Amino acid sequence: MIFTALCKSERLEVVKEVKFHPKRMWRFDYCFPSLWIALEVEGGAWSNGRHTRGKGFLGDMDKYNEASRLGWIVLRTTPSKLLTMETIKLIKETAKAHGKS
Repeated sequence: MIFTALCKSERLEVVKEVKFHPKRMWRFDYCFPSLWIALEVEGGAWSNGRHTRGKGFLGDMDKYNEASRLGWIVLRTTPSKLLTMETIKLIKETAKAHGKS
């Protein structure tokens, strides 16, 4: 909930755990609906977590590619960078670069 509060303080409309696909049960960790930007928090990078093992990695590729096909911009971060202004800046600059600010 701290991240959503940070986003709101920066005037970014954010929703957590958004189902984005009409048939699959995929969800974005965080979604900025008016910007068509999703933010995925990739844990386990150094601990052999689900996102870095074969099946999980391939599943994430399918999810991100389908999200892109549907028009979403998918950004990725790590838990340690989630609550930083670097992440907020990335979201804002991506929105601006795509004419969505």
